[in-house]
Amino acid sequence: MLRTIMIALLAMAFITACGSKDTKPDGENPDTMGAMDDPGIESKAMGTIDPGGSDSGNIPGLSSINFAYDQATLDSTARNQLAENAEWIRGNSNMTIQVEGHCDERGSIEYNLSLGERRAKAVKNYLVSLGVDPARLTIISYGEEKPLERGSSESAWARNRRANFVPLPQ
Repeated sequence: MLRTIMIALLAMAFITACGSKDTKPDGENPDTMGAMDDPGIESKAMGTIDPGGSDSGNIPGLSSINFAYDQATLDSTARNQLAENAEWIRGNSNMTIQVEGHCDERGSIEYNLSLGERRAKAVKNYLVSLGVDPARLTIISYGEEKPLERGSSESAWARNRRANFVPLPQ
């Protein structure tokens, strides 16, 4: 009798563990979906937009910009690049742009989140000054959490101090 109960309990546990998982309303399983599964965003002007945003280098006219160490100010190179980005953003009015602030690995997590936010805000403010509708721009800081290049060298740190632009559907 005890053996039968144990077998029944094991069978129930197995069935529960292997049962169907919750799915999103559109039928996709959230446990199997990831950023790499995202095929991109459709843009009338550009076709499919790479979900990696400007960091991918696959969106002509929309580029990431870099910052000096421990700075959130825009140098002349960044301002020139932002002028080109503003043109792309105005030309793709069906998109909202998420401006992501990033840092290198130096500094505390809290400090880098704050610095990344200041960088994203500086970029947003400059784009608004160039005529981009502020309602089409969102900001987020990832601090040091999403490096482009791992490593503790000056070249890695320089690549990671950036603002990235990710087009999102409106």
